[in-house]
Amino acid sequence: MTFVPPPAFTTRPTLQGTFGMSATTHWLATATAQSVLERGGNAFDAATAAGFVLHVVEPHLNGPGGDLTGVFATATDPTPQVLMGQGPAPAGATIAHYRGEGLDLVPGAGGLAAAVPGSVDAWLLLLAEHGTWELADVLAYAIGYARDGHPVVGRVGTTIETVAQLFTEHWTTSAQLWMPNGRPPRAGEIIRLPAYARTLERLLEAGSGAGDRIGRIEAARREFKEGFVAREAAEFLRTPHRHSSGTDHAAVIEVADFAAFSASFEPAVTAEFRGTTIAKTGPWGQGPVLLQALMILDGLPDEALDPSTAEGAHHVLEALKLALADRDAHYGEAIADGVLDVLLSPEYARERRELIGKEASLEFRPGRPGGREPFLPPLVIESEEGAAAGVGEPTVVLSGETRGDTCHVDVVDRWGNIVAVTPSGGWLQSSPTIPELGFCLGSRLQMTWLEEGAPSSLTPGERPRTTLTPTLLLRDGKPVGALGSPGGDQQDQWQLLYLLRTLVGGYSSQEAIDAPALHTTSMPGSFWPRTWTPGGAVVEDRLGDDVITELERRGHRVTRAGDWELGRLSSVGRDPGTGLLSAAANPRGAQGYAAGR
Repeated sequence: MTFVPPPAFTTRPTLQGTFGMSATTHWLATATAQSVLERGGNAFDAATAAGFVLHVVEPHLNGPGGDLTGVFATATDPTPQVLMGQGPAPAGATIAHYRGEGLDLVPGAGGLAAAVPGSVDAWLLLLAEHGTWELADVLAYAIGYARDGHPVVGRVGTTIETVAQLFTEHWTTSAQLWMPNGRPPRAGEIIRLPAYARTLERLLEAGSGAGDRIGRIEAARREFKEGFVAREAAEFLRTPHRHSSGTDHAAVIEVADFAAFSASFEPAVTAEFRGTTIAKTGPWGQGPVLLQALMILDGLPDEALDPSTAEGAHHVLEALKLALADRDAHYGEAIADGVLDVLLSPEYARERRELIGKEASLEFRPGRPGGREPFLPPLVIESEEGAAAGVGEPTVVLSGETRGDTCHVDVVDRWGNIVAVTPSGGWLQSSPTIPELGFCLGSRLQMTWLEEGAPSSLTPGERPRTTLTPTLLLRDGKPVGALGSPGGDQQDQWQLLYLLRTLVGGYSSQEAIDAPALHTTSMPGSFWPRTWTPGGAVVEDRLGDDVITELERRGHRVTRAGDWELGRLSSVGRDPGTGLLSAAANPRGAQGYAAGR
């Protein structure tokens, strides 16, 4: 065996069965998805129901005012498709306006950071086009948990505690919702979100007069984008409020911005690695980072790809730095024509591979695909006092600074439908709660630059470059797996480890998820204040003292994160030949679960 063998025992088994499998970042969402499958729904019904439940049970990691991306294939068409739920910048979100407000960066929290919400519209589009259930039945789970209550996980209370002063001094509507007893909720306490329950019920009421299932779903979509949701959000956020800049500003989002957006389906971008097709979003997201990293590493022998060895970890970190540098220099809605083709070409991968030396690079090294000069973002080094272990959870302070995390849903059913969706944004700490709606808007615009001419410059009507990046796997043109992870800039990094261990090392899904994780912080962060740590590497201590010492000797600036802190992957799989299904989920944080039979 060329890889370090996995432990004799994993934290959980890789589940197997033939009926249906679900895996998410919260056990109540997993149970919801599996309940839908048990009642005859398909994978898309199940994923949508779970997605709305995640709005309720992981409100610090996603919300209805946020966004999502998904990748899926249906039982009748194995072609990988992307579910695009990333809303654009509002019409008033110009660089000149933000500069006129005295800002050098889009804030990490507050209404000026809000893109048009895309999550709800995308879930409803997926349900309408590929689901089978009535919207009322799908939303019943989320309405029940919001209205009747659910036991809150400890990290919700921890997040609220971190921003308690911000809430009480500035965002009083958020304090009223999340601190009804004058304090953050404690783990296991029952919390209720009646305003959000009522919002969902009003969306259902909007479609009550429609003649068929799709008509009822479409009426709910219109009501969200053109009705009371858009009106309440736009009006509320016109009042100046505190942003992560420490200054007060009014949002620029309007009802017309909501109405102009529609979620959509797009072809996936793919690359081949060791006989498997990897399907991702286009370069308006960070999905091609995973493809670039795999292509760079594909030219190395198996024994040089094991993330559990010093050599393999070094190669992984260096390949990721190169791919992420290209992301920051070339990706975005305004990526130049033909650039992605070059970035994903074998010749370019070979050029980038040759840059990997024996020592850690401390430089920002984007390529010049087709001779094109790269955009060079501002490189602000994060101080040691401000450095974070990078565990993926949001970090928030009084000003509203947020380093975001998210949620994930994977479902495969007995018919062969398979889907992976990564919803995020609209965290409870993103912007002030809109009282009539019971949620806030997101902060995705912080991933744009206030410099003209960059592929990811802030541009009205265009999507910010999102970090949301689920994955679909195919062999011989047939879907065999779906996976994803929270973690912002770490999402593709942790998925890379999973793919190397399963596709090259022979690990099972659960073994790969349990194995020690690592990632680089040697790139400009996608979240405000957008700092970087040259040569930064964050590792789980279980990687071992010998491996960590050797990485440090090679020049990596290592931060130890603890034994079980990095990565929150989940996955589902399907063997097209036998119909055998599988699922696995992350044990870290004792929150994510897989279920199935």
